[in-house]
Amino acid sequence: MYDFSFKIIVIGPSAVGKSSLIRRFVENEFSFNYKFTIGVEINSKLVKCGKGVFAKLTIWDIGGQDRFKVLRRNFYDGTHGALVVFDLTRAQTLPKMKEWVADMYQLLKKKIPIIILGNKVDLISEIGKVTDQAEARSYAEKVGSIYIETSAKSGDNVERAFVELVKMIIKNNFNE
Repeated sequence: MYDFSFKIIVIGPSAVGKSSLIRRFVENEFSFNYKFTIGVEINSKLVKCGKGVFAKLTIWDIGGQDRFKVLRRNFYDGTHGALVVFDLTRAQTLPKMKEWVADMYQLLKKKIPIIILGNKVDLISEIGKVTDQAEARSYAEKVGSIYIETSAKSGDNVERAFVELVKMIIKNNFNE
């Protein structure tokens, strides 16, 4: 049984690890085989978000390729919150992630809770720091969000990201 039911979208540029984050969260698995999302894939999971409080999440994995941009309005309808992802090892994904946020708000015509995720933190030690993490933190503050660094591979902060978003959604919708 659950107390809440929320639609969550996971968005951002192509190949930043959106599907891997979802797979880690829902199935606690990671795969090295990359397969880009065509359009949208939908998953669900029950999450504990407080003492005795549960939320059913319907998680929409939105394909990052530009060719699917025309479909996004349909995918965004009814969204309660979003995880917006960029790749810490590819600097060009940070400005593209910002475009996704602007596009999402334009299509939704309203503000929803979002969390900015810098993914692939596990690769920084191998590749070196590529993305300006301070810029990501500053941007998250600017849009009224928080910034979390995640690793779909190791699972670092993945559960936390989803739970924090659920808490933000509950606060936004029920504690106004």
